[in-house]
Amino acid sequence: QLQLVQSGGGLVQSGGSLKLSCGTSGFPLDYYAIAWFHQAPGKERERVACITRTGDDRIYEDSVKDRFIIFRDYGENMAYLEMNSLQPEDTGIYYCAAHNTIHQPNWCPQREEQYDIWGLGTQVTVSS
Repeated sequence: QLQLVQSGGGLVQSGGSLKLSCGTSGFPLDYYAIAWFHQAPGKERERVACITRTGDDRIYEDSVKDRFIIFRDYGENMAYLEMNSLQPEDTGIYYCAAHNTIHQPNWCPQREEQYDIWGLGTQVTVSS
C-alpha cells in the first residue's frame, strides 16, 4: 500500500520555526503533486500549501503566505514544509498528501478528496 511517511513537528513557542518532512513507503514522488494540509482542533482539514510535480509552482493559503515554504528534493525523494513565525493558530495536525499528476505537471489539486495518498499526520503545537 502506498503511503507517505512524515516526520518533524512538535512543540514550539510563538514566533518559532519547525520543519516537517514527507517521504514515501518506497515509491518515487516524481510524478506527484504534493500538498500539506492543516487540521486545527475541532476544525476541518484545509490545504495550506501545494507544490506541483515539476516544482515550478507553489500555492499557499493566505494564512501562511510569507511564513511557510513548501519545497521538494527529487534526489532524496522528499517533500518539506518549512514553517516560520509560527502562531498559536497554526496549532494542529499537519498531513502531507500526494496526487499523481503525470499528465498535468503544473497542477495542484485544491480539494482534499483529490489526493490519493496520505501521511498519518504530525502534531504541531505553538504556545503563546
